[in-house]
Amino acid sequence: MVLKEQNNEITIDCLLLAGRIMIESGAETYRVEDTMLRMAGSQNMLDAQCYATPTGIIFSLGKTQPTRITSISRRNTDLQKISLVNSVSRRLTSHIITLEEAYDELKSIQKTNYFLPNYVQVLAAALASGCFLILFNGIWSDIPVTILAGGLGFATLLLMNYLTKVKFFSEFTAALMIGLVAYVAVNFGYGEEIDKIIISSVMPLVPGILITNAVRDLMAGHLMSGLSKGAEGFLTAFAIGAGIAVILSF
Repeated sequence: MVLKEQNNEITIDCLLLAGRIMIESGAETYRVEDTMLRMAGSQNMLDAQCYATPTGIIFSLGKTQPTRITSISRRNTDLQKISLVNSVSRRLTSHIITLEEAYDELKSIQKTNYFLPNYVQVLAAALASGCFLILFNGIWSDIPVTILAGGLGFATLLLMNYLTKVKFFSEFTAALMIGLVAYVAVNFGYGEEIDKIIISSVMPLVPGILITNAVRDLMAGHLMSGLSKGAEGFLTAFAIGAGIAVILSF
């Protein structure tokens, strides 16, 4: 009996960790629940129940088993971690690895930072901003200003997120920086179309994956998760718009 309870505890810990990593990395709610239930099924826990939201997971192995809850306080987009957790889940359900091996791999995935260095992220955001200007039929002479604004804006986002840990304030400040750079550049004759410069520079800040996941959760019937993610996406868009509006209003 004691051994069975210990095995159940390890199973719950493993499955909750898998779900936690996926939600923190930006996975859809229905994908999290499906992954956890498939992993539970591989351990012959066919009565398992799972309820996931963007801020927490409730999980039980069955009606007579204890229920565990874990809270989610931070979320970002890390597709690499989602892919790795899916790989662990597939190998576990195919009985290629044991539950203990899966748990060890998940703990390693959680501890590893798969993000590129900050300077690479800033450079990628800057180049992406320049490419968006071309996509929006902007003037080629505005590309240097757009690259500068996009890079400084994303650098501001990373810095303020590190200092304040407040997502929406970081996005507001980043948009403020982009608007300021674009306004100064155009006023001093280094740019011409301020609207396209600003639109192209804020594109790396737009929560595209968040909005996509919100729609997918709504279509899958997860109304609470879909609405909460949609609200988060709306607040992000509002923060970006407010930052630009502050600069243009003056």
